[in-house]
Amino acid sequence: MTNKPESTAADIAKAVAGGQLSAVAAVEAALARIKQHDTILNSFTDVTVERARAKARAIDADIAAGKKVGPLAGVPFAVKNLFDVAGLSTRAGSKINRDLAPAKRDATLIERLEAAGAVLVGALNMGEYAYDFTGENVHDGPSRNPHDTTRMTGGSSGGSGSAVGGALVPIALGSDTNGSIRVPSSFCGIFGLKPTYGRLSRARSFPFVASLDHLGPFARSVTDLALAYDAMQGQDADDAACTTRGVEPVSPLLGDPIAGLRVAIAGGHFQKNVFPEAIEAVSRVAKALGATHVVDVPEASRARAAAYVITTTEGASLHLDRLRKRPNDFDPAVRDRLIAGAMVPASLVDRAQKFRRWYRSQVTELFKSIDVLLAPATPCTAPKLGQVNFTLDGVEMPVRANIGIHTQPISFIGLPVVAVPVPLEPLPIGVQIITAPWREDIALRVAHALEQMGVVSAPSPRGL
Repeated sequence: MTNKPESTAADIAKAVAGGQLSAVAAVEAALARIKQHDTILNSFTDVTVERARAKARAIDADIAAGKKVGPLAGVPFAVKNLFDVAGLSTRAGSKINRDLAPAKRDATLIERLEAAGAVLVGALNMGEYAYDFTGENVHDGPSRNPHDTTRMTGGSSGGSGSAVGGALVPIALGSDTNGSIRVPSSFCGIFGLKPTYGRLSRARSFPFVASLDHLGPFARSVTDLALAYDAMQGQDADDAACTTRGVEPVSPLLGDPIAGLRVAIAGGHFQKNVFPEAIEAVSRVAKALGATHVVDVPEASRARAAAYVITTTEGASLHLDRLRKRPNDFDPAVRDRLIAGAMVPASLVDRAQKFRRWYRSQVTELFKSIDVLLAPATPCTAPKLGQVNFTLDGVEMPVRANIGIHTQPISFIGLPVVAVPVPLEPLPIGVQIITAPWREDIALRVAHALEQMGVVSAPSPRGL
């Protein structure tokens, strides 16, 4: 096998296990591509060269000895730098965290991917403390969109989006609190999975908003996304919020029929504040699935507002000591949002939490009559780096605050979502495939079917 830059994780693992490709060759190819292109993309903050080479040599030695290797044998991957990586300080996109002692142990999800044979090649750029939708970091510089390097990757998992979208690695991990997997997936033209809240362990990752944080994978194909997801599933005693009901493998189910699934298009809030490209992307997906039924998600706009209240207050609580001691070492925009969150009245937070319980019950009821809900992942394709405003429904609005207008009402109650890339010209844009809690299998099956139809796909990077 020739290890092409856009080889899938599944193809690499198959070739490594079958002896057509060495794990060392697969890893060296990724390291070479990172060296060649990351000066442009700025995806990585750390490249773990020696660790990756040692792991690859160990995999090749196991194969030579006749030992069985995992389903991701030799597959290079990278992680947002809020994951603990043994030997590195966990930056979480900040200047302040660089003073932390190096982590002594990897995050659980890294351990599980490496147990499946994957090879960690580095840590990825991100918005400071994950409070970002743009992918622009004042300390490390912006990650850049692989389809047009003058444009945003989206955030806060911007380095993850550009690394996979730019084919530096076939798989990356990120986090999603209000949309930070789905937004970079949309802007960078790749697949992303935000699982059900509590499905995947968050142990040894730096938090942002404990009641909203999710961790999940990015990939260039649905099969790769499912393989990574399957490898990371399972309860974890180190994460009390990991409430998964056990391992439920999805990758063997991808080819199952989707006929009979009840698919609806999200109306109301989700059809407002969108550019024509977002409407077109949802329309293409809906047409391919035969979906014409439109349902209104009750009070989705209010859910977004409540998500903002909970995000800013929980985030502020986490960072109060840092705000007191080192205010000038924050990104000023992040600092000011956190300070504002610290001043939100407790009565407003209580109202937001009560509304959250009501909203969850209403959406749960909605999923008794449908299986899949389609919605835009972002209101537009990737804006220009540094762009401050855009016009939505005739109103000029700040970009940073409104990129997540369609993702926040979904993560607010922890629903699973696969973001799928629709390869429009000149730039791709994503659609959310949303399902009921714990039904990642349905979302991934639908995404796979759309990929097989040619409706969604990860386009080759155009800006490199």
